[in-house]
Amino acid sequence: MVPTAHGVTVHHVAHGSGRTVVVLHGAGVDHREPEACFDGPLAAVGGLRRVYPDVPGHGRTPAPPALGTEDDVLDVLLGFVEDVSGGEPVLLAGHSAGAHDARGIAARRPDLVAGLALVCPLVAGGHAVPAHDPVVRDDDLGDAEFRGYFVVQTPEMLDRYRRFVEPGAALADAGANARIGQRWEITGLDAPGAAPYRGPVLVVAGRRDSFVGYAGAVALLERYPRATLAVVDGAGHALPHERPEVLGALLADWVGRAG
Repeated sequence: MVPTAHGVTVHHVAHGSGRTVVVLHGAGVDHREPEACFDGPLAAVGGLRRVYPDVPGHGRTPAPPALGTEDDVLDVLLGFVEDVSGGEPVLLAGHSAGAHDARGIAARRPDLVAGLALVCPLVAGGHAVPAHDPVVRDDDLGDAEFRGYFVVQTPEMLDRYRRFVEPGAALADAGANARIGQRWEITGLDAPGAAPYRGPVLVVAGRRDSFVGYAGAVALLERYPRATLAVVDGAGHALPHERPEVLGALLADWVGRAG
């Protein structure tokens, strides 16, 4: 990889061959979480090269002082997507803040994005967020961070948390993320009159998501004329872990719609 905008080189892993799909992780983790949740379903579709970057300030991708806003992060990610695209539009997916960034890339460069998948998306605008309400509750399992993230609190979910969430959390650059987080909204993303992205879109939300809620995801239906929307019962912000079969079916349909 060559450095992208602001001299940042984006660390990533990739699997398979074929059409490129780039999957962006959320805040405070690294590529290992979406890799664990998305790669099986995407590999099952077949014919896809699956690329999982570490977003600046996470994992092994630095966030130097020149990155002061989410717009700056978007500059880096756009350069990365262009670099891995091979000159062809990519499928682009994201979880949480990664979905926010994916929307920003599609808004800036719709020609670069063949399809957009937004899972538990962070959406600006102050939407209502439900209280944390576990489906399966175990106050003796794991730590407060695990129990606050997962609404399905089982030994299997704790194992996934320890293998795919905690290691990335330990590498996150808290200072850089706090600096960028002060200006996390993407300029013009939902401005009145902004041109909608017209490719195939998937929007998935957890009904019990106490981090970003589901109301913001539902509102996105009006922004994307080719969107499929699913609000999934029995899942929270950790929906990719908690309802993998549902997510897998929705991703397969999305890839198929992208042609």
